Amino acid sequence: MLKELPGMPAGVIGFEVSGTVRAEDYRDVVIPALERAAREGDVRFVVEMPEFTGMTPSAMWQDLKVASEYLRAMKRIAIVTDLEWVAHMAALFGWLVPSEMRSFSMAQREDALRWITS
Repeated sequence: MLKELPGMPAGVIGFEVSGTVRAEDYRDVVIPALERAAREGDVRFVVEMPEFTGMTPSAMWQDLKVASEYLRAMKRIAIVTDLEWVAHMAALFGWLVPSEMRSFSMAQREDALRWITS
């Protein structure tokens, strides 16, 4: 499940990932927030992952579609998680993303918000 995080700094959209991500999460939560942010300029994107059990195949397809459409608008992406495998995947594949991307632990959430807005 994806839910938009309230109280993000100006110019930042944030999402919390928990459990299994589904295509509807992209349609109902991510895409409207990205459209709104892209109209205002560069997109700064925070993803908090306290837990993550996977994605449905249709969610993976939606993720690829969203990335192809909005990735160039994303200036920075901060991944906040204590899931080591997620942080490793971000480090391993981060070079594929044209925007700056960094991983932070859950304890470093405030550092992530400072970085994303700098």
